[in-house]
Amino acid sequence: MGQKSPISSRYKYGFHKPENYLFKSNKGLDEAVVSNISDQKREPRWMRERRLMAYKIFGMKSMPMWGADLSTIDFNDIYYYIRPTDKKANKWEDLPPEIRDTYDRIGIPEAEKKFLSGVSAQYESEVVYKSIQSTLSKKGVIFLDMDSALREYPDLVRQYFGTVIPSGDNKFAALNTCVWSGGSFVYVPRGVHVDLPLQAYFRINAANMGQFERTLIIAEEGSYVHYVEGCTAPIYSTDSLHSAVVEIIVKKGARVRYTTIQNWSSNVYNLVTKRARVEEEGTMEWVDGNLGSKITMKYPSVYLMGRKARGEVLSIAYAGAGQHQDAGGKAVHYASETTSQIISKSISRGGGRTSYRGLVEVFAGAKDCKSKVVCDALILDETSRSDTYPTMKIGEARTQIEHEATVSKIGDEQLFYLQSRGVTKEIAQSMIVNGFIEPIVKELPLEYAVEMNRLIQLQMEGSVG
Repeated sequence: MGQKSPISSRYKYGFHKPENYLFKSNKGLDEAVVSNISDQKREPRWMRERRLMAYKIFGMKSMPMWGADLSTIDFNDIYYYIRPTDKKANKWEDLPPEIRDTYDRIGIPEAEKKFLSGVSAQYESEVVYKSIQSTLSKKGVIFLDMDSALREYPDLVRQYFGTVIPSGDNKFAALNTCVWSGGSFVYVPRGVHVDLPLQAYFRINAANMGQFERTLIIAEEGSYVHYVEGCTAPIYSTDSLHSAVVEIIVKKGARVRYTTIQNWSSNVYNLVTKRARVEEEGTMEWVDGNLGSKITMKYPSVYLMGRKARGEVLSIAYAGAGQHQDAGGKAVHYASETTSQIISKSISRGGGRTSYRGLVEVFAGAKDCKSKVVCDALILDETSRSDTYPTMKIGEARTQIEHEATVSKIGDEQLFYLQSRGVTKEIAQSMIVNGFIEPIVKELPLEYAVEMNRLIQLQMEGSVG
């Protein structure tokens, strides 16, 4: 086991448990490891073949030469599959004690009781706990881990798997496709509204662990669902890799909101591909909070395929010492009268770096499209950095595109004004930061808005003086 970092005392979820696993793959990646994952899961032949083809694509794809520096990732120094238990539990008390204690400390039972229609908890490579309210089941809502969905609804999974994000999309999409494990499968029937959020938690416990969950959400015509995910990991002296793929299909008139509160520890590479396909009059909303990790590269995307489809990306990133948050969003307009909005807020301090990277593309013939991009960066000291990399590809004249970007620092005048009214410098700075991120935090469910603000405050400790 690696040793805890000295900063682990400041990271709420930095605790870790002794490794007590049913199965742990050999370190490194080759065809034998990929085949072994499929064998362990007793998958159908088509999925095994899909994995092996993706492995070949992974070998052919080059690393991204833009964005953050990924040159220190050693793909041969990673465990690609860890199976912590031999079965999934439907009751909390049926979980192994060390896993149950981990999630008790994060607060899953309380969250499920108070706020959630369904909960899925992933520990290492596998989902170990699954619950869904019986009322949702009666409405035909399916909320399973991806492995169970592949067994119980193979035709449905096969129909949609890889249709929004193919294996060849990028190197990390290929990697996920060949070694994916766990993640969530959500199917909402036509006209069904899921009134409370469905939630998944993803937890890395082992050192040198790769977590590659695969999430697939299908919202049929006129339906609605809100899915919330939270991510944590302990702190080790060695690095871990999180490379997820999220595919969402929003049918005619449906609406999906996908909220992420990501607080990985500062040794995790967080490299995620998230994309939604939105049909006529459908709505897709991404709310993306990025606080932890060593490096994050994540750009939730909306592909607006049907007339009057709408997409929105709300993104917040916080980079402290040794962190690079390269985040943003993409909106691709294929159909006429589609609208999109990307709002990005970033905060950097202690030498941290934030980058907004975004794309708005309008194809020829997609008339009367509208898109607005707003990027705001707040820099808390002289050693931190923020960059903006917007890309606009407009192939249609009848289009309305807006873009604005601001970079600002907390000024001495602002701090002096608040301090002159009896507010300490630390609290004054926190008030300014909270006001800056408020437009995005207000879009979170109440419990998660409180958590986000609290996590920001933890990150802010020691940033003044």
